[in-house]
Amino acid sequence: MIIETSQQPANPVLPVNPVLRVAPAAPAEAAAYFRASLAFHADVSDVAAALAAGGDPGFVVVDSRSTESWDQGHIPGAVHLPTALVPEQAERLLDKSVPVVTYCWGPGCNGATRSALALAELGYQVKELLGGFEYWAREGLAYETWQGPVRRDPDPLTAPVEGGCGC
Repeated sequence: MIIETSQQPANPVLPVNPVLRVAPAAPAEAAAYFRASLAFHADVSDVAAALAAGGDPGFVVVDSRSTESWDQGHIPGAVHLPTALVPEQAERLLDKSVPVVTYCWGPGCNGATRSALALAELGYQVKELLGGFEYWAREGLAYETWQGPVRRDPDPLTAPVEGGCGC
């Protein structure tokens, strides 16, 4: 009679989960990446707070969408400069000494990225607004339409209903 015994390796190889399949970067590399990310992106709440503080926020907001999109709703005080028109109109509408924050529809659209690239290639300091117009509206911030000002209730999936997010 043969009795089989199951032998386990001394150091079993555990399956690696999808998150750790590629190891996290070293802390110094991660710090450099996240520092750079903050140099390239602005957050909806931070832009809103800077604009609401009154006075000169030190930057200009540029809506890179079409006229039809602009009419549907845009950030108050934004400059309308569709991406395709950046090369021919930027110098007429923007001061190169003032940083620019570009936005488009939302995270599924790269119009703000393309606009930011075009502006940077023309010599502007530029950041992209994370979440774009979608997250501006979803966070319950006021916006303007061709019919006048609008404000929606905050979406509880994207913004706290009361107070800030604490970040």
